[in-house]
Amino acid sequence: MLSTEIHKPVLLEAVTRLLSPSLADSKSIYLDMTLGMGGHARAILEANPNASLIGIDRDTDALKIASENLKDFGDRVELHHAVFDDVSSVLNGRKINAALLDLGVSSLQLDSDERGFAYSRDTILDMRMDQSSGVSAAEFLATASIGQLRSVFEKYGEEKLAARYARAIKESSVSPKTTGELVQILQDATPAALKNQGHPAKRVFQALRIYLNQELTVLEDALPTVLDSLTVGGRVVVLSYHSLEDKITKRIFDSALQSAAPPGLPVEPEHLAAKFGAVIRGSEKASEVEILENPRAKSVLMRSIERVRN
Repeated sequence: MLSTEIHKPVLLEAVTRLLSPSLADSKSIYLDMTLGMGGHARAILEANPNASLIGIDRDTDALKIASENLKDFGDRVELHHAVFDDVSSVLNGRKINAALLDLGVSSLQLDSDERGFAYSRDTILDMRMDQSSGVSAAEFLATASIGQLRSVFEKYGEEKLAARYARAIKESSVSPKTTGELVQILQDATPAALKNQGHPAKRVFQALRIYLNQELTVLEDALPTVLDSLTVGGRVVVLSYHSLEDKITKRIFDSALQSAAPPGLPVEPEHLAAKFGAVIRGSEKASEVEILENPRAKSVLMRSIERVRN
C-alpha cells in the first residue's frame, strides 16, 4: 500500500514566495511539471485561493498519492500522466501564470524498494520513473556493450573510472539484477586508494537514472515550451540537483534574458527587448537550517525568471 505522507519538499517556502505574486488574479493557472506527491502544489494552492493546478508526472504511483493529497481542492486540480516534455499536448494552447520544475528523483522513488534508485539498500535494479514503459537498469546493463556503458557513465555521471566500471560490469560472472549486486561490482573495481573518496556507486547510479529516463533530453525540450506558455508577469522556478541539469537551465534562461537588439544601438527597439527578467540573480542554494531539516536540499540550485513582455 502506498503511503500518502508527504516528505517536506525542497525549498517549499521559497518556491511558494517566488510563484505566488503571479497567481493573485482570478482564474490563474499554476503548472507543476514534476508533481510528485503534491507537496509544492498543496502549499501553492493553499497560499493562492484563486489559482488552479495542472499537474504532470510520469510516475503513476506519485499521481495516485498526489490525487489523494490534493482531493480537498476539488475541481481546482487537473492531473496528467505524462513525461514533462509532453507539456504542449497537456496545455493544448492554454496560457499559464506560474510553473515549477523540481528535477531529479523524488523521495517516493528513493524510498521505494521496488524502484532501485538508491544504492544504500539492496533492492530491484529498475530506476525507471515510469515503470509502465521503457527498459530497466538491469536490462540495460545486461545488453549494453562496454563502450555504451562507458559513454553513459562519462556523459551523465562525469565518472572518472567509467571505463574501469564498464569493464567490470560486463566481465562479471553475473549480470547485476539488484542494486546490491551492482554496488558490489563497483566496490570491487574501485582502487583501494580511492575507496575513501565518496561512494563508488553514486555517479554510476546517477548516470543510469538520467540515461534511462532521458532526463536531460526532456528538460531541453520542455523548458522552452513552458517559457513560451507564460503570460506577462508569469514566473517559472527550476530546482536542479546536479550540474548537468543546472547547465541546461542556465543556458535556456540566459538566452531568454538577452535582448535581440544588435549591440551599440542608441535606443533598443521594443520588439527586440528581452522578453524575460531575472527574479533572482543567478542561482540560490538552500540555507544551512533547511539542509539540516531536509538533507535532500544540500545539492539544490534554484533559478527563476519572469516574463516581462510578449
